Parts: sequence; structure tokens; C-alpha cells
Amino acid sequence: MRLHSIRTFPGPSLHTGQPSLRVYLSRAGWPGVAAAESGRAAGFGELVAQTAVEIATAAGLQCTCAHVGDGPELETDEVILTYAREESEGAVRRAAERAVEATAARATGASFDTAGAVAEVSRLAGRESLGPTGRAVVEAAMRRGIPWERLNDGSLVRLGWGKPARLIRASVTSQTSLIAADIASDKPLANALLRDAFLPVPRGETVTDEQGALAAARRIGYPVVEKPLNGNHGRGVSVGLQTREAVAEAFQIARQHGRRVLVEETFAGRDYRVLVVGGRMVAAAERRPPAVVGDGVRTVAQLVEVANEDPRRGEGHARAMTRIVLDDVVRAFLAASGRSLADVPAAGETVALCRTANLSRGGTAHDVTDRVHPSVRAVCERAARLAGLDVCGVDLVTESVEEPLKQGGIVEVNAAPGFRMHLAPAEGEPRDVGGAVVDMLFPPGAPVRPPLIAVTGTNGKTSTTRMIAHVLGRQGLTVGMTSTEGVWIGGALAAEGDTTGPASARTVLADPAVDVAVLETARGGIVRRGLAWDGADVAVYTNIAADHLGQDGIHSVDDIYRVKRLVAERVRAGGTLVLNAADARLAALPDDPAMGGVAREVVFFALEPNAVVQRHCAAGGRALYVVDGWIVEADGATERPVVSIDALPVTMGG
Repeated sequence: MRLHSIRTFPGPSLHTGQPSLRVYLSRAGWPGVAAAESGRAAGFGELVAQTAVEIATAAGLQCTCAHVGDGPELETDEVILTYAREESEGAVRRAAERAVEATAARATGASFDTAGAVAEVSRLAGRESLGPTGRAVVEAAMRRGIPWERLNDGSLVRLGWGKPARLIRASVTSQTSLIAADIASDKPLANALLRDAFLPVPRGETVTDEQGALAAARRIGYPVVEKPLNGNHGRGVSVGLQTREAVAEAFQIARQHGRRVLVEETFAGRDYRVLVVGGRMVAAAERRPPAVVGDGVRTVAQLVEVANEDPRRGEGHARAMTRIVLDDVVRAFLAASGRSLADVPAAGETVALCRTANLSRGGTAHDVTDRVHPSVRAVCERAARLAGLDVCGVDLVTESVEEPLKQGGIVEVNAAPGFRMHLAPAEGEPRDVGGAVVDMLFPPGAPVRPPLIAVTGTNGKTSTTRMIAHVLGRQGLTVGMTSTEGVWIGGALAAEGDTTGPASARTVLADPAVDVAVLETARGGIVRRGLAWDGADVAVYTNIAADHLGQDGIHSVDDIYRVKRLVAERVRAGGTLVLNAADARLAALPDDPAMGGVAREVVFFALEPNAVVQRHCAAGGRALYVVDGWIVEADGATERPVVSIDALPVTMGG
């Protein structure tokens, strides 16, 4: 009883159209264990699959079992587990490994720490998963059918393929200007640009020591705000400072996050974040500082512990809300209010824990998108435009965004704004801000991938692939091509060798120069790793014949057909199947139940108009065949000469 091997299929495979893991298990020595639901003796594979799904589901993953059956070797089982998101692969793999351990322990009567396994998988999923901002963009892309691929262990993701592709890292896109991001991080510069444009911003000074902070506060006038010059997420920010002592203490707090500190005029009012995407306001939220409500029994510190038990709160940015941290900023604020963490607030009394309302400090967000006054909307959109940011978080402090800005104004513009407050506000309607980013990167109707032609079969694949690529290249298109001879991009050899698997296909699809992809797709890559793409526009089949029998579990021509059929199954609705009418299996392929009844055009080819071609054309279909030394195209009953055979160099003069 042991784990034999695990293999990942990141795209469509012979097993499922979703990302999946194929787990091979050795059941040698398996005694058989009664399944709880039926009482019958369950197989090793069945129990491993059931346990893996239970562990993964308890850890928050969307994992299912697609198949359990005999493996390729004697006394082996095959288990196929699917998962919803590509970033969960490592966590699902670990769930499968722990499930093998749990099932073996069950058979021998040994103990197994199920809770520990769930916690381990959950921690791994948390480390691997995209943050809420990147995930919102990816999920919006998936809803529009846009392919995506994660490029590192962080949050760098490619959306789309080839020339239309775009990159994102959370809310930073491949269209985000580096200069604009630098402007947003240089708070005095951003302040000056907005001030010169007559937008309302606070007066401020940059200082490097405590005496400088005190002098700046005196010139600006109390109360003041202090924050690190290049800070983010509210770290080291102190607001509403009324005294020299408070300014001195706040300087030391800010100094922990950067050498230079900004002292600014305090705007009175509520704290708002307005999100501008592609020059248009798409969401707005009021941010409220973290606070607890007394019960007359617990201390402030104990009430914070209770608040942090809310399942919506987590560490960092992993969940909709962040756990409240009792740090020096909180202690200083409470002390300034004449309170401490040991105080016991009266029942119903609200105790604020700091002045800053950032979600990363445990604050809460309340959606106000539909209440923003048109003039306030225009001010925020202009601020984002002046900063040059395609995705911009505009921080406002004012009494209300429901009226024109008569007091207060813009305190910051932010590159790489987080989306949590708009995706899962504590109160109000969630906003599809990820969808706004996707619509900016890929306006409705814009291409998201290059046309993809997959060539498969037994004989003639490479020659066919090369000829298709040649014809398309002569049209001025940059063609990405894979074959048994190598990878070509725009006619230049990028890699030499047998490159007919999914890794080489991904190389072509990842290249931003590619206008069209022509991919030779061989049996071995399909069996071992599935397909690199979710859908093709055209599938070309040369023939199906005996080849490599006895390898990868393939023992007959029918097995070869079932493997290669996957290419046709993944042709999108409205796409085209180009099939050899002289091959009986290919002639019947369009009517195979596995094709799912999806509407695709079928084009047959043959040396002569055989019975298959004649029936197809009689029904109004298209076909190509040879008549009197010419290749002709038949569209229904109409024939059109295409080219003389002896004019084609590949035929050696006919």
C-alpha cells in the first residue's frame, strides 16, 4: 500500500477538461476495508480518493474525484483528482499524499492526525493562492473565457495568449506606467502635481529628524498627520496629532518604516477610497478604523481577541478583513484618549483603536459607490489622470462624498491599490472591480488569443504543419509553429528538437509577437501532459494508423483514435475540423458522441471524391479533392479550382 507516482495535467487531458492530478497507487498487500456508506470492501484507490477530497475540501479547496480505476501495472489503482484553480496544485498534491498515509493507517489500525493534515494543506493553499486582488482579476478573465497562466510563486499572471496577451501583478498591469507608479510613491511630488492642477490637497513637509517634524508641525498648524514618505497599507501612519509630544512619538513610529517622514495638514472628515480604472470611477468605499464594542465584562484586549475570531478576518490580505494587531500605534492612540488595553468598556460603548482606517490595520469598509457626487467622481478621475495611473486608488478625507468637496480633499493617490474593500465590504454591495480591469485590458470584442491551428494524426503531421505555417507567413503574419523538428517564431528557429508537446505549445502561446499558432500535436504529449490550450480554432487530422503500440497504455488503433480525438473535442464552437475522408475513423469523427454535439464546420479532403465526400457535399458541406490534376474546393454542388498539382513544389512537378 503506497503512492506510486503523481502527475499534473494543468490543462485539458484524456481524463477531464479541468486541471487535474493523476495518482498511481500500489495496492499490494491491501487487506480491504469496509466502506462506511455501503459496508462492502472498498478498494485502496476509492478510499484514497475519498479521503483526499475530504482533506482538500476541509482545507478550502475545490477538489473532486473524476475517476478511480485500474492502473497500468498489476495491482495498481489510478485516481484522477480535479481542482478549480491552477494555484492549488501543490495543495491538492499534498492532500493526495496525506490521503495515502491516512488510508494505510486505517488499514493497519494506526492513528492518523486528520486535523493536522487539513491544517497543513490549508497553510500550503494559503501560501500558493493568489491574493484577493489578483484572484478577482483572474476570475473575471475566466468568466469571459480568457486563458490565464500564473508565471511565478507570487502574483504575476499572464492573461490571454500571443500578441493580445497582457500581464498583471495584483492590480498592476502591463499598461501601468513605471513613471506613474513612481509619482504615486513620491507623496510630495504627487501632492504638488495635484495642487498645481487646483485639486484640493493638504499642505505638507518632508523631514528626517524629530526637531524637523516639530518645526514642520508648528508651521503647518495643529492637528497634523505623520507618515513614512514611501509607506503603504497605513503602516507607521498617525493622524490627528495635537501636541508636540504626540508629534515626537509619531515621528519615531513613522521612522521605523523609512528614513524620511511626511508631516501634513490634517483634513477633518471621513476616510474614503475611490477606485479609478481606465480613467473611470468603478467603486468607492468609506473606511472606518478598527473598533470594539464593550460588554461591561471584557477588557479592550479581550474584546479584540473576540473580534479577531470573526471568520472573515485573517492574517495579512488572505481574507476579506484583517486581524486587529495591538501595536504601538494602538497603545499610543488609546493613551491619548485616556484609555488602555486593560480598560473594561461599558456595555454598548464603542472604543476606537486608532485613527487610521486602513483594512490592513483591521479597519472595515462600507460601499458608497452609488452615493458619490458627480463632481467628486470627476475630481478623482482627474487625479488618476494627472498621476498617469491606469488603476488608481484615490484617498479622500471629507465630511461626505455625497456633496461637492467644500472642505477636505485628496490625501493620496495610490498605485497597486488593493481590491478587498470593494470585493467584500462589511456593509453594502460588492463591486466587480476585477471585471473592470479585464474590460480595460481587453475591451469587449477585442481578441484575447491568436487563432490556433492544431495538426495531428499518424503520418504527415510535420509536413502539413510546415505548409500551413508557410502559407500564413506569406500573408505577413508572425506564425508560431511547433513540430517534430523544433519551435519557430516568425520563421526563426527558437528551439531545435521534437517539440510537439504542451510545453513547446506554451512557448509559442506565450510569445507576444505571435499572430497565429500552428501546433503539431503528437500522441505522447497528449497522454503524458494533456493539452496546453483550452480551445483551438482548427484541428487538422492527416490519418489514424498503427503507431507506437504498447507505449503509454496504447495497445490498438482504436486507442490511438481515442487519444487523438481530444484535439477535436477541444475545437471551440464555430471552429473547423479538417479531416481525411479516406480514413474511416476520421470520417465518423464528427458524429462521435464524445464530440458533445458542439456546432463545428467539417471540411473533408481526399485524393478523389469518395462516398464520404459526396454525401458531405450533397448536404451542403465543403471538401477538397483532386480532379484532372487540379486541387478543387467543393462547396455543396459548386466546384472551384484552387491550384494545379504540378505547380506545387512539394509534389516535385506533379
